[in-house]
Amino acid sequence: MSKLYSNPQTELLEDPFRKALDQSMKANVSQTLAEKKNKEIQMISNQVNFADENVPLEEERVKRKLDKYLKQFAYLKKSSHHIHRKADVLLPKISKILQSYGIPDDFKYIAVVESSLNPGTTSHKGAGGYWQFIPSTARLYGLKVNGKVDDRLDLHKSTHAAARYIKSLYKEFGDWTLVAAAYNVGGNRLKSSLRKQNKDSYYDLQLNAETASYVYKIISMKTILDQS
Repeated sequence: MSKLYSNPQTELLEDPFRKALDQSMKANVSQTLAEKKNKEIQMISNQVNFADENVPLEEERVKRKLDKYLKQFAYLKKSSHHIHRKADVLLPKISKILQSYGIPDDFKYIAVVESSLNPGTTSHKGAGGYWQFIPSTARLYGLKVNGKVDDRLDLHKSTHAAARYIKSLYKEFGDWTLVAAAYNVGGNRLKSSLRKQNKDSYYDLQLNAETASYVYKIISMKTILDQS
């Protein structure tokens, strides 16, 4: 009797029909999840661009890098919420100024990436303000920077200066994505990289780590804020 009633579920667990059914269900769930993920990727691919210029997400390397920064920016909990509040107030003002210069609206996200819209942000290179100008570049584009006055801290004045700088870069490159990269690394250094590597696309260039991630960060911030 003890043998008869020991392990009463053995036959049920080893039932070939039950095993096949379980495998079928797992396969269907996996297929459904995979299809959902592919649809989400396709949806993001259709929506993601910078300044109406396509991002080559069909290249696995590009898609992987963008996904990396999308995840990083999406998990900025408290600070992201703080940036959202500032963005709601300040980005429309920045957009209006950029529009007056004929600059694509996506360039407003440079200010978010550069300073988190905090004018008190400074760098070890002496950059400061909303758009992180170094003093010499700030003065070149009409801002006062001295012991008494720092126009880099003024949203209106510094955005006009940034717009003039961006327009000058566009005259050099004729490509908005390259303009964004040049904003970070400088026009001369970017032209040198394009010439030495015989490339004409930001996504094909080998650049320093900061500039190589720069446009991806802008696009990621745009995507996160636009979805909020």
